[in-house]
Amino acid sequence: MVSRVAKNPIEIPSGVDLKVEGRLLRVKGKLGELQQEIHPLVAINQLENTIQLAPANGDAEANALAGTMSALTKNMLRGVTDGFERHLVLVGVGYRAKAQGNKLNLSVGFSHPVDMEMPKGITVETPTQTEIILKGADKQKVCQVAANIRKVRPPEPYKGKGIRYKDEHISLKEAKKK
Repeated sequence: MVSRVAKNPIEIPSGVDLKVEGRLLRVKGKLGELQQEIHPLVAINQLENTIQLAPANGDAEANALAGTMSALTKNMLRGVTDGFERHLVLVGVGYRAKAQGNKLNLSVGFSHPVDMEMPKGITVETPTQTEIILKGADKQKVCQVAANIRKVRPPEPYKGKGIRYKDEHISLKEAKKK
């Protein structure tokens, strides 16, 4: 039985250069270049404009890894063509964010401002003082940077103040009654 995710061949979009060098998969597009190590339990087969990942043997672990590698490959292809975005919102009186080049300056209720350096390949924008937009080709890196920014001041459960994802819903608790 083959993983349902890995069963379908992956279409390589036009303008994307995909190369398999041994166990290394390199994808190059208009937004950058990404590479991923292919697990030894996964067999890779490249045709002209499609790529097929399948388990190397009938093992359950190989089947699971084939699905994982297939999903990672799809994310790489989408990343170099369209890119990934993550939106964060600051909720709280006086909470501000300001992007300065590849640095993000956060003022979130501490006695000091918090400066965060963005890793290579990630761009940060602040359209308003309470909005942060992260962009990049590598989905894992974009989401990890967003999680690190959120970790500076996670939303608290009573008033909802803090840094949250744009589509995140915070369940507020009721205050203690006398």
